[in-house]
Amino acid sequence: MRYAIVIETSATGFAAYVPDLPGCVATGRTRDDVLVNIRAAVEFHLDGLREDGSPRPVPTSTCEYVEPQR
Repeated sequence: MRYAIVIETSATGFAAYVPDLPGCVATGRTRDDVLVNIRAAVEFHLDGLREDGSPRPVPTSTCEYVEPQR
């Protein structure tokens, strides 16, 4: 399974979240840092769900880019 992530710039670096895993967030000083950290956060989040006996959410979010015509 692959989960979409959203990466945003912040005042101190970068932040990321996973739309299909509410509450699953990470930060990092660099883009590479936040990618490492969000991967760990996803694994931690899914481990917690498994330990609680909750089902693993099926990814439904997708990402597209729109280029303005004007």
